[in-house]
Amino acid sequence: MKISKKAKAEARQLYHLCTVNGRLDEDRVRLVVQRVIAAKQRDGSAILAQFVRLVSLDRARHTAVIESATPLSADVQAVIQAGLTHRYGPGLAMMFSQRPELIGGVRVQVGCDVYDGSVRAGLAALEKSF
Repeated sequence: MKISKKAKAEARQLYHLCTVNGRLDEDRVRLVVQRVIAAKQRDGSAILAQFVRLVSLDRARHTAVIESATPLSADVQAVIQAGLTHRYGPGLAMMFSQRPELIGGVRVQVGCDVYDGSVRAGLAALEKSF
């Protein structure tokens, strides 16, 4: 479905109305969605699709996924959290998970930024150089 410029602009405006001090307010997001649905506008579904896209991108920017081959100790987790908070600011949600296929090391993803210090990534880079 092609989204018109007007629908994109309206979705962007609604998104900005939902931010408070640079953070997305979930209650405002719910209210906006309810009101757009209740308004039954002609472009309502296109506006909502674009709005959901903007909200999803915001969530990804404020969520850090930290993957490691083995469980990380609490002190290592605290160091990683402190570093990411320093780099991306407070309010970053951290999700730690295990992925044995990394072999070793840590892989961190925040939005589109990926920091891959895993053994698997090192082996892939080495293989690519041959």
